[in-house]
Amino acid sequence: MNIQARNTALYCATLAGLLMLSACGKNDQESGPPASPAPPASAPAPSPTMPPPAATQSSAPPQPAPPASTPPPASSSGKSASVQPHDIKVTAVTIGGAVDASSLAISKEQRRFSPQDKSIYASVATTGNTDNATLNAQWSYEDGKEQPFSSTSESIATDGPATTTFKVQNPNPWPTGKYKVVISLNGKAVASENFEVRS
Repeated sequence: MNIQARNTALYCATLAGLLMLSACGKNDQESGPPASPAPPASAPAPSPTMPPPAATQSSAPPQPAPPASTPPPASSSGKSASVQPHDIKVTAVTIGGAVDASSLAISKEQRRFSPQDKSIYASVATTGNTDNATLNAQWSYEDGKEQPFSSTSESIATDGPATTTFKVQNPNPWPTGKYKVVISLNGKAVASENFEVRS
């Protein structure tokens, strides 16, 4: 009976010891985890400071928008340039057989020529100003179905009245008949004069 009582007492003591150890283990586990949550509370603080730099970068791109509004002035300057055409007009066309050496203008107006006249001149008087205009003289033989036989152009730059003289020559006798010279300014016909050759 003594052995059985000892076994029972040992069993009870062992059971009580195990219960105490397990209770101590639970207290250690419960006290351990609460210490770790404290550090994460301080970690979130740095993350709110990160977005502001990103916000300042996104606010910078709107500044390139103003250059898009600069093209309108370019179009207005294009209009002002096109509003200044050549301010020049042809005022008279004179036909003759000789030119004054000093003025390069027709010395005597003439509308009839002989087949033996070697040169025929057309003086074009202009008024106004231009940096670069083009005068053209196209000569044609009207009795030959207005067949053109010569065309010459001159570039002029002037700030007032000017005279430009054109000349046609024929080493052979001129065919008799009616002739015409058409004067163009910058490609547009602005004047014409008729003359004739008679034997």
